[in-house]
Amino acid sequence: MTPTSSITTLFLDIGGVLLTNGWDHNIRTRAAEKFSLDFNEMNERHHLTFDTYEEGKLSLDEYLSRVVFYQERSFSREEFKAFMYAQSQPFPEMIELMCALKNQYGLQVAAVSNEGRELSLYRVQQFKLGTFIDFFISSCFVHYRKPDADLYHIALDIAQVSPEQVVYVDDRAMFVEVAQGLGIRGILHNGYKSTQKTLETFGLSLNS
Repeated sequence: MTPTSSITTLFLDIGGVLLTNGWDHNIRTRAAEKFSLDFNEMNERHHLTFDTYEEGKLSLDEYLSRVVFYQERSFSREEFKAFMYAQSQPFPEMIELMCALKNQYGLQVAAVSNEGRELSLYRVQQFKLGTFIDFFISSCFVHYRKPDADLYHIALDIAQVSPEQVVYVDDRAMFVEVAQGLGIRGILHNGYKSTQKTLETFGLSLNS
């Protein structure tokens, strides 16, 4: 079945839409508590270097050397990384919705996300995102981060679609606004039900 609209492609953020965020403020707070770290110091170091990690210019070990292991710790890198990975959880309803729409309408699906390489690869494999996402335009792979418009231009080029053929779902208002400025129809994701209803207005409704 083809959509009643001209939509052929979904661009999806990962953290906050399909999965929980990979390494956000709340997770860093929990990490500081679990490992008895000075949160303010860790968080300041994080903000100074995390963009570089997400752009694929640092490995996770290099990032952690700057943020956590710049001094001796009572725990290992592997313990800390295991904690980081374990924080990721899926949003099953959203994953099921996107799988169903892809299958019903024959859509292309692309992840358009800001994520560091190791966290991204873990999340893709752990939650089998490759079973319904056709390609991953992640900041760590293309060396641009949202809200840089070049990330969206790369996604359009890889998908070989024009902006008006795309619906983009993200939980960050600014990122949706940047995409809309390029002519991409955007949905600010606030939850499963509201996103499903908005998709229906673009002609992407599930068969009952």
